[in-house]
Amino acid sequence: MKKVLALSVIVVTVLSGCGQSGGGELVGVSRKAAFYEPDPYGMLFIPQGSFNMGPADEDLAYTMSSQKRTMSVPSFWMDETEITNSEYRQFVYWVRDSLARRLLGEQFEEFIIAEDEFGNPIDPPFLNWDEPIDWRNEEYAAILEEMFLPENERFFRRKEVDTRKLVYDYQWVDLQQAAKKTNRYNYETKEYEGMAYDKDGREREITDRSAFIMSDQVLVYPDTLVWVADFTYSFNEPLTEKYFWHPGFDEYPVVGVTWKQATAFAIWRTNLLNDYLISKGEPVVSNYRLPSEAEWEYAARGGLDQNKYPWGGYYTRNNQGCFLANFKPLRGRYGDDGGMYTMSVANFAPNDFGLFDMAGNVAEWTSSAYDESSYGFMHDMSPTYKYNARPEDPEVMKRKVIRGGSWKDIGYYLQNGIRTYEYQDSAKSYIGFRCVRDFIGG
Repeated sequence: MKKVLALSVIVVTVLSGCGQSGGGELVGVSRKAAFYEPDPYGMLFIPQGSFNMGPADEDLAYTMSSQKRTMSVPSFWMDETEITNSEYRQFVYWVRDSLARRLLGEQFEEFIIAEDEFGNPIDPPFLNWDEPIDWRNEEYAAILEEMFLPENERFFRRKEVDTRKLVYDYQWVDLQQAAKKTNRYNYETKEYEGMAYDKDGREREITDRSAFIMSDQVLVYPDTLVWVADFTYSFNEPLTEKYFWHPGFDEYPVVGVTWKQATAFAIWRTNLLNDYLISKGEPVVSNYRLPSEAEWEYAARGGLDQNKYPWGGYYTRNNQGCFLANFKPLRGRYGDDGGMYTMSVANFAPNDFGLFDMAGNVAEWTSSAYDESSYGFMHDMSPTYKYNARPEDPEVMKRKVIRGGSWKDIGYYLQNGIRTYEYQDSAKSYIGFRCVRDFIGG
C-alpha cells in the first residue's frame, strides 16, 4: 500500500511540475534542444520567392500555352540532379530484401521482430533489418528460390530475381478529403459523419481517421523495354539489356519509371530517413515528394525571373558555339556536344541555384495534374493542381505535367516556361524525375 501511495505522489508531482514551470509565466514547452535542419544529402536550398510563371513574351499571344501569371512559392530543398540509376536501384534492392526477409521470417524468427520492448506481441511483426542475409546459405537458398525466375524463363541459364515480384506496398494520407468540412470530426456527436473515396473511387462511410489513409501497390522495377518500344525501326536493344543495372550507367538518370513509381519512390525515401531519425531519438523531417509544376519552373529559372532557359540566356549555345544541354539540336544531330541518348548527370554547367540538367537529358515528372487552363484557377500562393485519377476515369484525367525537355526533344521544350504532359501509368525512355522536400521554417 505504501508503494502505491508513493507512486501516486510521484505522478502528481511530475504532472503538477509540468503545469507550474516558468514561475507562473507563459514560457512554452521546453525541448532538449532547438531544432536545426541540416542540408539534406544531395539536395540544394531553393529560397522562397515570386516569379512570372509561363512562356516567354515572344510566344504566340491569346493561346492557352502562353498564359502567364505571377506566382509565389515557399522555400524548399531540391535534388541537385535527377535521380540516377544507382539511387533508384537502392529502392529496388530494398524491396527485394524486404521480400526475402518476409520469406525467411516464416521459418527463422531472427528476421522478424514479433514483440516490443515490453514483451507485447506486434501484429503484423516488423522486419529485422539488422540481421544480415547470407544468400549463399543453403537453408536460406531453398526458401528464397521462389524469388527467382523459374528455369524455363531464364535467358542463357542465368539465375535472376523475378522482377515481377518486386512490389512495394505503400500508404499516404489524403489531406484534401480530410480537410473538407463535411468530413471533419463532430465533437458534439463524437463521431465522423461524412463520406470518403478510396483510391479506386469507391465511396465509403467515414468511421474513423483510417478512412483518409490510402493504400496502393506498385511494381518498382523500371520498364527497361521502353528503349525498344518508344522507337520504331531503331536498334536500341543494348540499352534495354544494360542501361539500368550495368555499373557503366550508374550515374545516368533513371528512365522507364511511371509517375506512380516516382511517387512511391518519394514515399519510400521519406520512410527510410524518418525511420532512421526515430531510431536515434531525433525529430522527423518533412516528406520527400515530386515538385509541383510551379516549384519546378521557379527552381529552373535559378532566381532569374525573365530568363528563357535555365542558364539565363536566350540561346542554346555558349560564346564558343557549344550547346548548353543534351537535346536534339539543328535537324536532329544527336550527339552534337551531347549524347546520342542520355548522359551521366551534371555534365553541363548548373543554373544559378546550382541545379544540374534542368533542361535536357531527361524530362521530369512533377506532382501536378495537367490542365490547359490551370494557370487561371490555381492559387497564386504555392500553386498546384492535383487530381488522384481513379481507374474508371477517362484518360484525359490521368495526365501529369512533365518539364524540362529531354535528349530526344528539340530546343523549344527546354524553355523554362514550356509545359507538356504524359499519362501517369506510362513509362518512357526520356522521362525521369527528381525530388523536393519542404523547408521547415521561413
